[in-house]
Amino acid sequence: MSTLAPLIGVCADLKTINEQPFHVVGDKYLRALAEAGGCAPLIIPALADVLDIAGLLQRLDGLFLTGSLSNVHPSHYGEAASPLHEPYDTARDALTLRLIEQALSQQLPLFGVCRGFQELNVALGGTLHPALHTLPERLDHRRQQSPELDVQYGPQHTIRLRPDGQFQQILGKPEISVNSLHWQGIDRLAPGLEAEGWAPDGIIEAVRVKDARNFALAVQWHPEYKAAQNPDSVKLFQAFGAAARAYAATR
Repeated sequence: MSTLAPLIGVCADLKTINEQPFHVVGDKYLRALAEAGGCAPLIIPALADVLDIAGLLQRLDGLFLTGSLSNVHPSHYGEAASPLHEPYDTARDALTLRLIEQALSQQLPLFGVCRGFQELNVALGGTLHPALHTLPERLDHRRQQSPELDVQYGPQHTIRLRPDGQFQQILGKPEISVNSLHWQGIDRLAPGLEAEGWAPDGIIEAVRVKDARNFALAVQWHPEYKAAQNPDSVKLFQAFGAAARAYAATR
């Protein structure tokens, strides 16, 4: 097996900075892949209209779908746009939904976080709820109102893991504590996904792709935040890195 770090494609957001478009990825995602996963991250710009997505993924060893302040446009799951669904990043939608389709077709290891978790559900035919905190008997999953990042990304609730599921195998326990910084979430689970983790209010927060031969998991929380300092996050990124190395060895 090659000793080179596996090359992981990381989807970019399209943001306007000083009235100009920039393709950006948060440092925490790249650092988690490199430090906790032993991977070499490569940013994929939100240029779905000009990129050869299938050809690009053939050069990679894995795909990572980040979180974002933006949400998947509801037209992708059959709903009308409303202020509850905003803000949008349609360039990212165009990129990630094609990336997911091609990555799963090629059996490329895939790991999604927060928006990436939601994108995976939408790409496979599921739907999202725009405001979980408005539902009866649901927790408020939005970020803590604090200027301190350690408070915003601090543990907020537990996740119950499916017995003998892939997450429990990786993490070695039936329950973990996670942060929570989202207001949207899964409404209807895509038929191609298996739920493997639930918040105390029943919201699905961990899934795996049913027919994937390789690592194909996604989480609603943010394991990338100071990942190297969190044993559970380290296990997730190490498992993803190991799957990417194994995939690289077969190419």
